Amino acid sequence: MEKKLIELRNISKSFDGETVLRGIDLDIHDSEFVTLLGPSGCGKTTTLRIIGGFEAPDEGDVIFGGTRINDVPPYKRRVNTVFQRYALFPHLNVFDNIAFGLKIKRPKLKKSEITEKVTDMLALVNLKGFEKRHVSTLSGGQQQRVAIARALVNQPEVLLLDEPLGALDLKLRKDMQKELKSIQKRTGITFIYVTHDQEEALTMSDTVVVMADGKIQQIGTPTDVYNEPQNAFVADFIGESNILDGVMIADRSVRFAGHTFECLDGGFAENEPVDVVIRPEDVDVVPVERGMLSGKITSVIFKGDYYEIIIDVKGFKWMLETSDFVAEGSVIGLEIVPDAIHVMKKSEYSGRFGDYSTYSEEAEHLSDIVSDEEAAAEASDSPDTDESL
Repeated sequence: MEKKLIELRNISKSFDGETVLRGIDLDIHDSEFVTLLGPSGCGKTTTLRIIGGFEAPDEGDVIFGGTRINDVPPYKRRVNTVFQRYALFPHLNVFDNIAFGLKIKRPKLKKSEITEKVTDMLALVNLKGFEKRHVSTLSGGQQQRVAIARALVNQPEVLLLDEPLGALDLKLRKDMQKELKSIQKRTGITFIYVTHDQEEALTMSDTVVVMADGKIQQIGTPTDVYNEPQNAFVADFIGESNILDGVMIADRSVRFAGHTFECLDGGFAENEPVDVVIRPEDVDVVPVERGMLSGKITSVIFKGDYYEIIIDVKGFKWMLETSDFVAEGSVIGLEIVPDAIHVMKKSEYSGRFGDYSTYSEEAEHLSDIVSDEEAAAEASDSPDTDESL
C-alpha cells in the first residue's frame, strides 16, 4: 500500500441541528481510487466537501500529507473537483476551458507551455482534435471529459468526483467507468469518488467505503465488501442478499431456516444469535428430494441471462438467480454449500433487510392498480350508477 495522503480523524458535522457525519475515521493513500458509497443522505458528499474545503467539520481533523488543513481554503488545497454538473464555460471552446485553470493558477506560464499541457490533457481524455469545438456542441460524455481534463491539467494530488456520471445514459456511463479507471491508473493521481451506484463502486475502486446514517459501515476492496459484508446494511446495499436470523451452534456450524448447516465461519460464542447472508446466485435449484430446504415459487422474472425467482420457504421469501426456467407455483429444492454461507454479528440493521415478502407482494398487487381514467370508466359502466336507476 502507498503512503497515507489524507487522514480524516473523528470528523463530525451537523446542519440545522441534524447530525450528518458521526465520528468519521478514514485513511486515503497515494495513487488510490477510493469510492464513498451509500444511499442519499448517508454523508458521502459532505465527507467529500470537507476534504475539498467547501465545508468545515464541527469536530475532528483533516490531515493532508501529515499537515492539519482544517483552516486551509479550497483554492489552496492540492485538490480539484469534478461535479455532476460540469460547470464548463459555454462561451469558451474546449481548449480555453481546459486552459482556464492554468492561466489563473499559473499566470507566468508561457503560451507554448499552456498549449503543450492542454494538448497532453486532450490526448489523455481522448479528445485530440477537439480544441476549437465549442462545449455546447459536445455530447454529455465529451463534456465530462473536458471537465476532467480541466481538473487534471494543474496536476492536483487528489481529484474529487461527486457523482460525475449521474447525468449520462447507461451505456455511456459504463464506458466512462472504464475511462475514469484508465485515466486514474495512467496519471497516478488519487481519485476520491462519490456514488450511490454499487456497480460503479465495484467496477472502478481499489477501496470502497460503505456509508449509512453518517457513519462508515465497512472499508475494503470491492471483493471484500461483496463477499464478506460486515453487517446487514452492507449485505443488502451491495447487490442482493437473503439475510436470515441464525444461531451459531459452534465453529463452522450454523442453524437457520429450521436446519443446521456446515459453514466456513468461526470465532462466535456458542449459540450466539447471528445474521446469515446468502447471495441469490449462490443457491442451487434442485429437485425437492435433493434439497436441504424446499419451497414454492411465487414470482419469476426473466433478466436476460438468468431468471430471478422469489421462493417461499416456511413464510420467508428468498430471492434466487438461476439460468434454468422454473415455473411460478412449482415447488423446488434448494442446495446451499458451506462457502455460500456468510455469518455476521448482529447489528442495529438486523431484521431490516433480506426477506423479499414486500418485493413479491408488491409485484402481485401491481395488476390491481388502475388509473383514475380506468376507475371512472368502470364506474360509468356499473349498473349501480344513477342512469341505471
